[in-house]
Amino acid sequence: MPDKRKIEIFSAGCPTCQETIDLVNNLACNSCEISVVNMHNSDIAVRAKSLGIQSVPVVVINGKLADCCASQGPDELSLREAGLGQS
Repeated sequence: MPDKRKIEIFSAGCPTCQETIDLVNNLACNSCEISVVNMHNSDIAVRAKSLGIQSVPVVVINGKLADCCASQGPDELSLREAGLGQS
């Protein structure tokens, strides 16, 4: 039997996170080992930071951010370009 694929969903427990949890669970196969990790846990938050996670929900597959989740999150330039801080 092949190794299981490790799927981690980094979640803050919000409704948007739950939608992602439901999606992953619906897409999973017998080769997927799914765990939901709570970003309110300080050890998990440290690990998330080391993976480059800046927002949730995020899916990590075998220790690598899924391409759809690899966004760098908000940054000052983007926020300013969107009008934040401008009268």
